Amino acid sequence: MPIGCRVTRGDLTESIHVAYAVAVDASGNIIFSTGDPHYLTCIRSSLKPFQAAASVKVGAIDDAGFDDKELALMCASHKGEDMHIATAQSMLDKLGLGLDVYECGSHYPSDTASRHRMVRENKVAKPIHNNCSGKHAGMLALAKYLSDDISNYIQKEHLVQQTILDYVKSISGLEDIPTEIDGCSAPTPFMTLQNIAILFQALAADKNPELTRVYNAMSSFPEMVGGTNHFDSLFINALKGRGVTKVGGESVRGISLKTKKSGPIGIAIKVLDGNFRALPVATMKLLEHMELLEGQELDQLDQFKSSILTNHNGIEVGRIEAYIDF
Repeated sequence: MPIGCRVTRGDLTESIHVAYAVAVDASGNIIFSTGDPHYLTCIRSSLKPFQAAASVKVGAIDDAGFDDKELALMCASHKGEDMHIATAQSMLDKLGLGLDVYECGSHYPSDTASRHRMVRENKVAKPIHNNCSGKHAGMLALAKYLSDDISNYIQKEHLVQQTILDYVKSISGLEDIPTEIDGCSAPTPFMTLQNIAILFQALAADKNPELTRVYNAMSSFPEMVGGTNHFDSLFINALKGRGVTKVGGESVRGISLKTKKSGPIGIAIKVLDGNFRALPVATMKLLEHMELLEGQELDQLDQFKSSILTNHNGIEVGRIEAYIDF
């Protein structure tokens, strides 16, 4: 049975979101599954740690002089806070590039305070505010390292994207990976939940130096990976080096965990209807059910075990709560 996320209004059920999840061990074997582990979905921004690792492996990150804070931003779907913008700008400065080379498009920050301040000051959103600006700065570093021509680096045929795809194939063990166009215009793969979990197991395994470096960067700078009050950042901070996570569009998530019982494991979760409001609750229910979080970790993430719904008068009208029935 899948994870159910019940949306209540008062004491009655109004809606239900359904989530599939799978966990794998070091051999890629399924150690837990709820729903269909072979469900094909788009990995979206959950791929970012592996896009970053591809650049680390070939030497592009060291060549650019990026530090671990900047490497963590390469893995981010950030909220566009000042700390994120400053870090992305530092990356561009090190590359000697301006905003005009970005090919990710523009949007206002998801961070409410930052967005409202920009509106009050009549500032226009730029590509550096895009939640993928760190990833794209990393791709630009890879483009400069591989070729004199950095234009069209988002195109599937570009050496940047071919290098990344070849790397993902090598880590996942897949020979053929279909890709489509992501929100930031770069290619994004489709793969099964089990294959996504295999990627995240590798991220925790300490067997590939480039992945270990990415894992440690995310662990050291959790605020770069998401931002203030962002689930990813709070999760990584709570785990204190024992785990990292990365969310992706349409409510997909990958988790890397170092466990006492099973060693390093990888987890993939997908809310089938793509609704983000169910993902933190589903994630916490899964981790609790599998007894993967320790007492202090659970306490720090307690706010995500259920979600309170309020109306426009601030009156509590319902909740989102997850369940797993077997």
